[in-house]
Amino acid sequence: MTLKSLSAALATTALVALALPALAQDKSGTNAGVTAEGAAPGGASTMGLAQDLYALGVAQGDAVTVLAAAKLAASVAVETKTPAALELSAEEMAAIASKTAPKGREMPAEATVSLASTSSGGDAGEEGAAEAPPTADVMFAKAKELAADDEALIGLIEDAMAEGSRGRIGGGVEWLSRLPAGQTDVWEIPFYGNSYAEVAIVGDGDANLDVAVTDENGNVICYDVSWSDKLYCDWTPAWDGYFYVTVQNMGGSRNSYYLMTN
Repeated sequence: MTLKSLSAALATTALVALALPALAQDKSGTNAGVTAEGAAPGGASTMGLAQDLYALGVAQGDAVTVLAAAKLAASVAVETKTPAALELSAEEMAAIASKTAPKGREMPAEATVSLASTSSGGDAGEEGAAEAPPTADVMFAKAKELAADDEALIGLIEDAMAEGSRGRIGGGVEWLSRLPAGQTDVWEIPFYGNSYAEVAIVGDGDANLDVAVTDENGNVICYDVSWSDKLYCDWTPAWDGYFYVTVQNMGGSRNSYYLMTN
C-alpha cells in the first residue's frame, strides 16, 4: 500500500473464484493485500503527474515544462463517465467523513461508481475560476502561448500534438464533480480483490481539498489533509469490495476536480 501526495474505475480484471464451498473469505481486516512485485503505476498516476508538471510550468512561464506535461496527459487514454447517485443519510455521510465506513455489503456483478454530496446544487462561496483541470489540448495551447515567437519550439509542440494520440496507455476512467466551498462528496467505488487499484484526485487549483479513502470496514487506506487538491493512492484489495473516497472542500471557492481510477 502506497500513498503519494502529488502536487499529481473500476478495476477491469475479474476475480477468478475457486470452488471451495466449505471456506468463507475473511473480510474483517483492512482490505489491502500485498501488491504484486513489478506492478507499475497506470493512467491515474500519469495524469496526476501531468497536472503537477503543468502547474509548475505555468508558474515558471516555461513552455518546455508545459509541453512535457501536455505530452504526459496526451499519453493516457481516459474515458469520462457520469457517476450514479449514491443515496446516503446525513448520518452515513458524517460517518464516512469521519472515516468510519457504513456497514459492509457484497459487491454485485455490475457494480458502478456512485456519488453522494452535501451540496444541494447551489454554489457555496465563490464560484471558482476553472471549470475543470486542464486537458492535454489546453496544455498544448498554453505551451504554444508561452513559446511566443520561438518557431523551433512551436514546431516541437506541433509535432507532439500530432503524436499525442499514438501509443496511449489505456484503462483510465474519470468522473467530474464541481464541489462548492465547505461541502463534501462521498464516492463509492468497487474494486476486485487481488487486482491492482489506483485512485487519484485531480483538482483545478481553486481550493484546498481534504481526501480520505476507507474500505468497507472503515479502515483508512489513504488520508491527506495537506494544502493541496491532488492525491494519488495505489494498493491491492485482498477481496472484492467497496471503497469510499471522501472529498471535502476546505477552501472559499468551488473546486472542479476529477476522480480518476485505473
